[in-house]
Amino acid sequence: PLLFMGSKLGVPALIQEQNSYPGITNKLLAKTVQCICVAYANMERFFPKEKMLFLGNPVRQDILEIKNKRAEAIQHFELDSQKKTVLVVGGSLGARTINESMALCLDMLSDENTQLIWQTGKNYAEQANKESEGKSYVKVMPFIAKMDLAYAAADIIVSRAGASTISELCLIGKPAILVPSPNVAEDHQTKNAMALFNEKAALMVADKSAKENLPLTLKDLLGNTTQQQELGKNITKLAKHHSAEKIADEVIKLVEHV
Repeated sequence: PLLFMGSKLGVPALIQEQNSYPGITNKLLAKTVQCICVAYANMERFFPKEKMLFLGNPVRQDILEIKNKRAEAIQHFELDSQKKTVLVVGGSLGARTINESMALCLDMLSDENTQLIWQTGKNYAEQANKESEGKSYVKVMPFIAKMDLAYAAADIIVSRAGASTISELCLIGKPAILVPSPNVAEDHQTKNAMALFNEKAALMVADKSAKENLPLTLKDLLGNTTQQQELGKNITKLAKHHSAEKIADEVIKLVEHV
């Protein structure tokens, strides 16, 4: 409401749409603001083209410098440097479907000589610890503070498809399997994931079929080095660098022209 009334009164305004499918609020505000920063291509379906700037989403700075952190990451998570590593992240609160699906993958990961960093969320950690009891190759973590190290250790990432996460994955440039949350406004995570899937930049598994399909998809990807390389290469092409600085520059431009 504040931004709407301010822009109606002639106060310069800028909005930033993180997702590939905008919410109602930004669709309404787009009519009166001067600048619309977007994170996905082809957003002219929703916003006036002349107002748009394709600048990406701001991300945490520490993930931008992970190339030389693998040794540190292996030590931090007490991993085996000779094994492939799968990183599973379901958001800070965890994701029930992803956790239940990953529980079905544990024996398969052992067969594939693969270890797991499993960020479960605090509500699912106890169950995950029970399911992984005696499996030293599984590292259950309710929350991961050092995400830069988790990304550095990972060879394959299984994740939800929130806007910030997608932006981070593009900058990291590693193969990913996305399991979009269905419990979000206008199903925008599925649309975010599809934007990558359509560019062959990530694999996607629907939440409702994850228990059946995620173990199979993960096993196939682990055994297909060529596909891993292709996904990593294609997702890197979608990365937008220095987004925070570029968006801030646009805000400053508006201020200077008042």
